[in-house]
Amino acid sequence: MSAPGGPASPAGLGRGLGAALFAVLVWGGQLPIAKGIFPALDGFSITVVRYGVAFLAFIPLLLWLEGVRAFVAHGRDFRLVFVAGLAMGASALLMITGLARTRPEIAVLILGLQPAMTAIADWTIWKKRPPAFTLACLALAFAGVAIAVTRGGDAILNPAPAVRGEALGNLLTFGAAVAWVSYVLITTRLHGWSTVRVSALTSGPAVAMVLIAWGIAWLAGATYSVDDLLPAATWRLAYVSLIGVVLAMFMWNFGARRIGAVNAVLLLNLMPVVTFAFRAAEGASFRTSEIVGAAIVVGALVANNLYLRRR
Repeated sequence: MSAPGGPASPAGLGRGLGAALFAVLVWGGQLPIAKGIFPALDGFSITVVRYGVAFLAFIPLLLWLEGVRAFVAHGRDFRLVFVAGLAMGASALLMITGLARTRPEIAVLILGLQPAMTAIADWTIWKKRPPAFTLACLALAFAGVAIAVTRGGDAILNPAPAVRGEALGNLLTFGAAVAWVSYVLITTRLHGWSTVRVSALTSGPAVAMVLIAWGIAWLAGATYSVDDLLPAATWRLAYVSLIGVVLAMFMWNFGARRIGAVNAVLLLNLMPVVTFAFRAAEGASFRTSEIVGAAIVVGALVANNLYLRRR
C-alpha cells in the first residue's frame, strides 16, 4: 500500500513495520500485565481507569488535530457513534471480567478469532462469502481454540470447579470478542472519519457505560482495592491505559498505513505467540494440548493471510 503522496520509500516501510510490530508486542503483553492487577484492584475499577485515561488523552488530541467541529455528529453518525461506544464499553467490561476468571494465554487465543468472526459477520450481513480456503482456515482456527480451551477435551471429561470457573471466563472473553467485532463493523460506516475522531467520540459512551457498571458493582459490593498493593500495580495500570490503548493504537494505525492492511494483520497474528512467551517468562507452564491448539490457531490465521496476499 502506498503512503499518501506517493509510493512508500524503504525507510518509510521500515518505520511502518517497526511501528506495527511495536503495537503487536505491546498488545501481546497486555493481558498478562492486566492479570497482575487483580490482587490490588477489581476488574470494574481497572476498566474505569483504563478507558477514563484513554478518553482524557483522546479529547485534547482531537481538539488539537481537528478542532471543535470534529466533536459534532448529527443524525445517522450520532447514532452510529453511540451504538459503537456501547459496543466498545461492553467489550471492555466482558474482557476484564473474563480475564479475571481465565488465563491470559487462553484469552488471547479467543481474541485471535476476531478476524474469523468478522469474516462470518460479513458473510451473514453483506452476503460476502469467503473463499473456500478461508472458510477451512477459520474452521481450523476455531478447532485450535477448542483444543486449547478444553485442554484436549480433559476439561469436558473432568469438569472440576476451577475448570468450570475458567469456562465462564472463556465465555465472557468470547462475548468481548463479539462486541469488539460489532464495534469495528459499526465504525467502518463512519465514512471519512479519522481514527482519532472515531476513537475520541466513541470512547464517550463507552466511558459512561463503564462508569454505570462500576456504580452497580460498587453498590453490590463487587469492587475492591488493596491499598498496600496499589503502588506496585501503578505501572501495570499505566501500561494497559496509556501504552496499551493510546500509544499502541496510534503506532498500529501509523504502521498499517505504510505496510498495508494485509501485512499488518499478518503481524497481528503474532500476538498469541508474544503472550505465550510473556507467560513463559513469568514461569507459567503449559499443557501439550494448549501449545498444540495455539499452534493450530496461529498457523491457520497465517495461512489464510498468506492466501489473501496471493489473491
